[in-house]
Amino acid sequence: MNKYELCVVLNAKLEDEQRNAEIEKIKGYVSRFGGSVEEPVEEWGKRKFAYVIDHMNEGYYYFIKFEGKKSTPGELENSVRIMENVVRFLIVKQDA
Repeated sequence: MNKYELCVVLNAKLEDEQRNAEIEKIKGYVSRFGGSVEEPVEEWGKRKFAYVIDHMNEGYYYFIKFEGKKSTPGELENSVRIMENVVRFLIVKQDA
């Protein structure tokens, strides 16, 4: 199993409950695709963007560390890409 980190930026207009639901959905995707999430999920809160993205100036940043098979990041990316409230995301492999 490899270690990965997922950075997710969510829409700033979401309420706390909606943001928590989105993060839980992403954690569910990780589990569905053969991975396991390392708790706790790191929340950086609302941050200003360097430039305007989809008419937005800010978003909520989350960092999710997880372990998974080699195929897990690709499958996770396909699912997160189509989530309506995800503004940006990035998955990186962590060094051992």
